[in-house]
Amino acid sequence: MTDPFRSEGAKAPPKPFTVEEGHRKVRSFVLRQGRFTPAQQRAFDELWPRFGLDYAGVPRDFDAAFGRRARRVLEIGFGNGEALRFAARQDPERDLIGIEVHAPGVGRLLNALAADDARNVRLYHHDAVEVLEHEIADASLDEVRIYFPDPWHKKRHHKRRLVQPALAALLVRKLAPGGRLHLATDWHDYAGQMWDVLDATPGLRNHAGPRGAVARPAWRPQTHFETRGQKLGHGVWDLLYDRV
Repeated sequence: MTDPFRSEGAKAPPKPFTVEEGHRKVRSFVLRQGRFTPAQQRAFDELWPRFGLDYAGVPRDFDAAFGRRARRVLEIGFGNGEALRFAARQDPERDLIGIEVHAPGVGRLLNALAADDARNVRLYHHDAVEVLEHEIADASLDEVRIYFPDPWHKKRHHKRRLVQPALAALLVRKLAPGGRLHLATDWHDYAGQMWDVLDATPGLRNHAGPRGAVARPAWRPQTHFETRGQKLGHGVWDLLYDRV
């Protein structure tokens, strides 16, 4: 799948944002903004107060942010927002929190949410690890979704992948008992790393058994990148984990 953060003509990745894990830095994302259109800029100017959450580094009162108490789903790295928009339409009884650092994707989703008059979505334009660590209370999420994270397909870049032991342990803390972690990737090698990390993480149980995957669930729409990849013979792996 095409890296959603890579702009045409980029010669080298910029310096990534990092968080500390003991004496080692964990890379949370690499910022490649790409093209930012006037419509996306207007979305930030006009719609951010309605849908956006400014990172403050302190625990967030999501009941106040949404104006109600409901089950909460977090999507990390929502890209252009296709899956998050679909979920908001299909599951209005749950509140959805999206985190994305790619400004054009955030702007695009802001416009889509306004067109839908969505009431159950709030967005962060910030580093997901920092939001998880500082703004989301422990055991407060009913589900976390990570769809098609950057595969960093070259072996020397695997350390940059999002799904690492430190993140897995953090997600266990933030998920409520009985909650769910759902990941999807179209890189079998990355699915293998996800299994290696998550099957070994205390507090998580693979819904399909060790190194198991499931058919695409109804709550995850098939993206156009996914459709194109399948036509080329690429596989897609959906991994479900229960918080135990």
